[in-house]
Formats: sequence, C-alpha cells, structure tokens
Amino acid sequence: MSIDYETDYDVGQDNVQVLGMDLHNPVFFISAVLVIAFVVGTLAFPESANGMLNGAKAWAIEHFDWLFMVSGNIFVLFCIAIAVMPTGKIRLGGQKAKPEFSTLSWFAMLFAAGMGIGLMFWSVAEPVAYYTDWYGTPLSVAPNTEEAKHLAMGATMYHWGLHPWSIYAVVALSLAFFAYNKGMPLTIRSAFYPILGERCWGWPGHIIDTLAVVATIFGLATSLGLGAQQASGGLHFLFDTPNAINMQLAVIFGVTSIAVISVMRGLDGGVKLLSNINMMLALFLLLFVIVAGPTLLIITGFATTAVDYVSNIIPLSNWIGREDDTWFHGWTVFYWAWWIS
Repeated sequence: MSIDYETDYDVGQDNVQVLGMDLHNPVFFISAVLVIAFVVGTLAFPESANGMLNGAKAWAIEHFDWLFMVSGNIFVLFCIAIAVMPTGKIRLGGQKAKPEFSTLSWFAMLFAAGMGIGLMFWSVAEPVAYYTDWYGTPLSVAPNTEEAKHLAMGATMYHWGLHPWSIYAVVALSLAFFAYNKGMPLTIRSAFYPILGERCWGWPGHIIDTLAVVATIFGLATSLGLGAQQASGGLHFLFDTPNAINMQLAVIFGVTSIAVISVMRGLDGGVKLLSNINMMLALFLLLFVIVAGPTLLIITGFATTAVDYVSNIIPLSNWIGREDDTWFHGWTVFYWAWWIS
C-alpha cells in the first residue's frame, strides 16, 4: 500500500517564542509541568518517592521482562534486515544529499551522545562485578572461574554492543527518514504518520511527543545520576572531597550547564566541538592504558572478547527458563529499559 505523505501541516504553526526559542505548544508546557511536578514531589517526599519508584521499577521488570528482551532482539534483527535489503540503499536526505560532518566527527558525536561516561565506568566495573558474583553472575556460572571470566566479558559486550545501538538506530532512522526524506517535523509523531495520518498533528501526536519527551528526560536523569555518582566518587578518591549528595548535585549542574551551552551553540560550534574533544581524550586514555598496561594481553583481549560476545549472544538474549533471575533482571532488563528511554 502506498502512502501519500503530502500534508498541509505547517511545522511552526503550534510554536510559541519564549526568550528567543521556539517552543511547541502544548507539548513543551505539558511536559514541563509533568517534570516539575515530579521533581517537586520527589524532593518534598523523598522516602515515599523512593519506595514508589523502586516498586514501580521492580513491578515493570518482573512482569515485562519478556517484552524488553523480545523488543531488543527484534530491533537487532530489524536493523540487520534494513541494512541487507534494498532499503539499505536509501540515502537519508535524498539521493543528492551530502554528509554535513566528517565520518570521525559523526562517530565522535554518536559515541559521546550514545554511551559516554557510562561506558567509561562500566567497561571496568561491569565485568569485575560479573566475575566476582556481585549481584549474581550471568547464566549462573560459578564465580571466579575461567568460564566466569569469559562470560563476564561477553555479557559486558552484550550490554554495550549490537542491542543498545540497534535500539538507538531504530529511533534515529525513523526520525531521519520522515524529517529529511519526507519533509516532516523532527519529532517522534512524524514516524506515526503512516498509521495515524493527519491525526499526527492533533492530540494523538501531542500525546506521543509528550511521552517521548518525558521518557527521554527520565533516561537522561538515569545517565546523569549514575554519572554524577561516578564523578563524585572519583573526586573523593583523588582529592578527598565530600562524596555526598551536594557534590553530586554540583556535578549534575556543571555537566548540564556545559550541555546546554553546547546545544545552544549548535551542532558545529558546540556538540561537534565537545564531542571531538571528548573523543580525543578517550583515545589518549586508550593509548595510555595500552602502553602502560599489559600491552600484548590487551591486544589479544580484543579477539578473545569478540569471541566471548559472539558465542554468548544467543543464550544471553533468551528470556525463557533463565536461572539467573537476579542478574538477568537487575542488569539486562534494566539496561534495555534505560536504552529505550
């Protein structure tokens, strides 16, 4: 069935100007009210909010673990199918479109926005946790064994490999295709146009975009929260600064301020510049570890870890009859929910 993408919708017709910024009405204001209400509520009643949120997380993970696992697997298979089918030849932006950024800058922005501080910390902490049986071991292997060592590396790669990037890619492709090939607004609702038609520009679309904004903010809050704990712990270790909530809030404020300035400067003068600096620092750290550490072991470890990843990806992707419930729910399902949000 062919779909007529012609629409009379004016991208800016619902926007209002506030401090020189275009804000979508009513999506921005409804999302802002919901987020502010949540923040005020959690600050006013921290213990009740903590209990409620932990209970909601536990309930969702317990009852919808199958949905997260199935979705993650489908996303991977879908992306592979898109790549190998004729659809993989579709150029985003049209046949004559040219890349705006170099491949290196594009990769740097993807890495900085997609993984960043999380990968820097968990690439070390995660396999150590799996190997030593902190909060369970993957597939219930005996901890501190040769098998646990290989599975710890394979499971870490599983959590940061094809599955999360496929989750990102599905959303990115849907946004890019409808925005740059079909001329629609760069919002989640545009991806629903083949299903909802012109109703995308009414309340069904407003609800979709509001849910997308709130989910994204909660996902970023998770990243910022974990990142702030890591940074605060590192500063405490190096400089004996207080490892308390005030320091974590200061880190969040600093990171958020830099991010806001970066976004306001635009992709070229802000996001790209910051991402390139970030990637150069990460590359310097990588080279330092390779040179200062056990060089040969690190180099051979690349191949060994790749084999561990490939050989364990299917059992780790299975959700039926798993005996490692504590590990499986606390790590994999949580990660998939985090990546999706």
